[in-house]
Amino acid sequence: MKLKDKISKIFFNIIPIILMISIIPLVKNDYLLTVIYAVIIAVAFVIKYDKKDYLVLFCGFIIMTLSEYFFISTGVETFTRNSLFGIMPLWLPVLWAYGFVAIKRVIVILNFHR
Repeated sequence: MKLKDKISKIFFNIIPIILMISIIPLVKNDYLLTVIYAVIIAVAFVIKYDKKDYLVLFCGFIIMTLSEYFFISTGVETFTRNSLFGIMPLWLPVLWAYGFVAIKRVIVILNFHR
């Protein structure tokens, strides 16, 4: 696969993340934003679903929820939006979870026919 094709595939795989991050300041309700994220992820999976994407999404959600919880509990990072456990926004682990999927896909693209 040519470098140009790899870059194009990587870009299309991170579009959902760019979209999710760009709407954070526009949607003030964390619950609504989480639902919007779920719709974006569902549409992304309808467009392209790789084997075990749901497993990666689930693992990313669990890992990042726990990681963010422990990281934030140290006091190093704080959020003004704290709809999950009173310390972080509900949508944050969902965003991270899809980030895991995108990272997995990028790794596959970069390793394809080296």
